[in-house]
Amino acid sequence: MVYVTAIGEIRRNVVHDGHRGPKEINVGPEFLTWLTDPKLNGAGALFDFGCYGADLATWLMDGRRPDSVTAVMQQIKPDVYPRVDDEATIILTYPRAQAIIQASWNWPFSRKDMEVYGQRGYAITVGRDQLRVRLDEKEEASAEARPLEKTKEDSVSYLRAVLLGGLKAEGLSSLETNVIVTEILDAARQSAAKGKTVSLARIQ
Repeated sequence: MVYVTAIGEIRRNVVHDGHRGPKEINVGPEFLTWLTDPKLNGAGALFDFGCYGADLATWLMDGRRPDSVTAVMQQIKPDVYPRVDDEATIILTYPRAQAIIQASWNWPFSRKDMEVYGQRGYAITVGRDQLRVRLDEKEEASAEARPLEKTKEDSVSYLRAVLLGGLKAEGLSSLETNVIVTEILDAARQSAAKGKTVSLARIQ
């Protein structure tokens, strides 16, 4: 996280995640049935793509649980997804920062990108390996992300390294991080259902 350090303490991060919708991109029938079942999956786009933003936010905030979670869910395509949400926004608050997670089955194309804003600049992801970076009053510049280790290049290599190579799951993949992600998603579902902000600050 070199550029996170360069831009100063994080104040806001915005994660865009999703695609045109599982039915629209022709996922398999078994997966589609599970994704759109409010009991089996728990929600629609909120859980399907909100999980990635919650994971990234938790990692960027060094494993800190947010103080509060506020979420809204919509059914923009109730004829296609009558039982679950297809549009969701989650706002996480921290003592000195916010995270906004935009999970959607309504993007015009697939998205998986993030904006991180600090005290002195920003870093915005572009595709898999590129960043747009601006520091202080300087012009925006492009930067290339450092290559990942071979064991972390893709999900299958990483899983193999953990299961067979003794690699410890850390950071984004750690149990500790993902327990917090689960708490965030559950709180987001409650918040959207009740129309109220849910506090997580009391949980230790």
